[in-house]
Formats: sequence, structure tokens, C-alpha cells
Amino acid sequence: MSKIEQIITEIEEYIDSCSYMPLSTTTIKVNKDDIDELLSELRLRTPDEIKKYQKIIANRDEILNDAKERSEAMISEATAHINELVSEHEIMQKAYDEANNIIEQAQREANQVLESANNEASDLRMRAMQYTDDILANVQNILTNGMNNFASAQESLMGSLDNSLNVVLDSRKELSPQPEEEVYEDSATIDVEE
Repeated sequence: MSKIEQIITEIEEYIDSCSYMPLSTTTIKVNKDDIDELLSELRLRTPDEIKKYQKIIANRDEILNDAKERSEAMISEATAHINELVSEHEIMQKAYDEANNIIEQAQREANQVLESANNEASDLRMRAMQYTDDILANVQNILTNGMNNFASAQESLMGSLDNSLNVVLDSRKELSPQPEEEVYEDSATIDVEE
């Protein structure tokens, strides 16, 4: 498991460990410092992972250079072999044909090694890019969900505060005196006493 995958797992575990907001089963409370620390760690680790895949791609050049050196060595060996055969006059034509075959075979093998190295390096590069893109997409989803949860929590809090304010206002209305009702009650009392 890569460092980035470890950090993403830690972020997911941290989010799972957070408590829910009151009266909610989807909105959670997140400690800003904790999530900032995890995201900072992710930012620091991402370039390291990318460098790691760049090294893999750089190995392609080493493979190509190795293949080139081997092909040159084979050609050099074939050339030396040709020179030895040519020095013997009686088998000159045979040596020439054999040397050409060796050179052609060496070139074919060198081309196969180069083609294989190019294909492998290209495949590694594509996998590294796909892997990095998958990680970044996962981080994007986590951040988007966090932002949505925060907006939902804020909206829920505002709704709760608004309801509380309405209860306070209604309670205050009930507590304040009603002038018309008091006058009516006084006149009814006077009628009864007379």
C-alpha cells in the first residue's frame, strides 16, 4: 500500500470516527485541525509518489541504453568475427554470408529488445498516470463530501436556531400583557359584585 493510500485510509477512518451532529444521521462534526493535518500530509506525500513513478519511467532509458549497448556489442562481435573469416581467403564468401546473418540477427534481437522496452515503459507510464489520477479523484470526492457535509450542517444549524428564535418570540408574546382582555375581565368582576 502506498503512502497516499495509507493517508486516504486514515482520512476515511477519521471521518468514520467523527460523531454526528445533534438530530442528524448524516452530518458529522469534524475537527478542523485534525483534517487539515491529514490533508497537509497528503499534499506532502503526493509529490513523492509521483517522483517514484517518474523513476520507474526513467528506468525505461536505462533499459533502452542497455539494449543499445548489447546490440552494439553483438555487432562489434560480429564485425570481429567477419574480420577473422575474411583473413582466410578460401572461406571469404562463407564468412561474409555468416557475418551478415549474425548482424541481421543481432539487429533483429536489438530491435525486439528496444520495442519490448518501449512497450513496457509506455505501459508503466500509463499505469502510473492512471494510479495518480485515481488517487486525486478519491481525494476530490473526500473534499467534495466534506464541503457538502459542512454546508448541510450549517444549514441544519441555522434551521435549529431559527426554530429556537421563534419559540422564544412566541413565549415572550404569551408573557406580555394583553390590554383588551384585562379591561374585559375587570368589567365582568364589577358586574358580579353589584
